[in-house]
Amino acid sequence: MKDPEKLRRLGQISALLNDTKMQILHRAAKARQDSLDSLAALDAPQNTVDLAALAAEEVALRYAVWADHRRSEINMGLARQTAAWHNAQQQAALAFGRDQVVQGLAKAPKAPSRRDVEYP
Repeated sequence: MKDPEKLRRLGQISALLNDTKMQILHRAAKARQDSLDSLAALDAPQNTVDLAALAAEEVALRYAVWADHRRSEINMGLARQTAAWHNAQQQAALAFGRDQVVQGLAKAPKAPSRRDVEYP
């Protein structure tokens, strides 16, 4: 590549690409540092109180969280089952209606056709 114009344009593209990648790196570094700072804040010691009461509250809280997750899972399954149930009801009603029509047609007296009618 000896053309100075092409080299200049390639340099511009390269600089732009470098700037873009550096901005992405800085954003990622800031997000990472924010997470590290949040983790460090969690390590701050808390005032100690009656440990038995604190442990009981922790157990109750953990159960509540577990129960909420379990309710969520059950509700999602229940929603799928309810949708399938409604769909099955509609399909069964349609099949019942069709069966009734077919049964009615099978029991209905046969209407005479042109071939069955005798002409004088």
